[in-house]
Amino acid sequence: MAAEVEAPQQTHGEEVKQPSHLRSFIAGGIGGTALVVVGHPFDTVKVKIQTMTPGVGPQYTGVMDCARQTLAQQGFRGLYNGVLAPLAGVTPMFALCFFGYSVGKDMFCDADAFDPHNLKLVQIGLAGATSAAFTTPLLAPGERVKCLLQSQDPKNPKYSGTGDAFKKIYKEGGLRSVNRGFTGTFLRDATGSAFYFSSYEYLKVLFTPEGQTSPSVVGTLVAGGLAGMLNWTAMLPLDTLKTRLQVAPEGKYGNIHHVFADIMRNEGPRALFRGFSAAMVRAFPANAACFFGYEGALKFMDWLGLD
Repeated sequence: MAAEVEAPQQTHGEEVKQPSHLRSFIAGGIGGTALVVVGHPFDTVKVKIQTMTPGVGPQYTGVMDCARQTLAQQGFRGLYNGVLAPLAGVTPMFALCFFGYSVGKDMFCDADAFDPHNLKLVQIGLAGATSAAFTTPLLAPGERVKCLLQSQDPKNPKYSGTGDAFKKIYKEGGLRSVNRGFTGTFLRDATGSAFYFSSYEYLKVLFTPEGQTSPSVVGTLVAGGLAGMLNWTAMLPLDTLKTRLQVAPEGKYGNIHHVFADIMRNEGPRALFRGFSAAMVRAFPANAACFFGYEGALKFMDWLGLD
């Protein structure tokens, strides 16, 4: 059943026109590119903290210490290690994410689901979760390579870059190794996207001034940033499991259930939220940039008269 949430008045009437699949696809790709450019340094810090092994390799006391050590050892470029993997796939991946969300709206949302007086957040959340079915096949291999590049010892790196990492991973274990973490990536993104899109739609209405049909630039940035923080709060434990599985030596874990059991046995539940501060620091600016790019692209297409 649809959850009904009261929200401030935005427009009159129950049906709110949604972007077409094509417009969502184009705007999503632009938004995703903005997200990676702004957010990758924060993501590098998050992965380094998540994959610390006590007594092995660099150790960090927190977000700032990790950033400081990375800059001292590798310079600014060190914060962008592995960026080519997500950047090369970000336009089609985020295009597919927003396209999947658009398809999910057709599947799960009533005609009045986006009525600003009575948003149906469960329906919107299910539509958001649908996006993971479209993005995971593209995202999972890139996540595998990105995390390996971000977490390797800078003093003794195994991989010289994105292409080298793909080549060596495939040589060691074939496509199965390249796609390690596929299920974890899907579960992470379906969970996160449900919160991501439903919270953004609510916050967008919340920050829209009375008599207007959309929020200001600042309102869009804040709505996108807060939605990103809620997204990562919901999915960080699954992201930790996925990341540990993807960077583990060949054969150590069979699936994320084995990773979960190992963490519970040796580190406890708090380890699932390792990197929380880094994720939150990254989430706001990266996702503010994403939705700003997305909304800006839609407005530009409106200006061009593209339906």
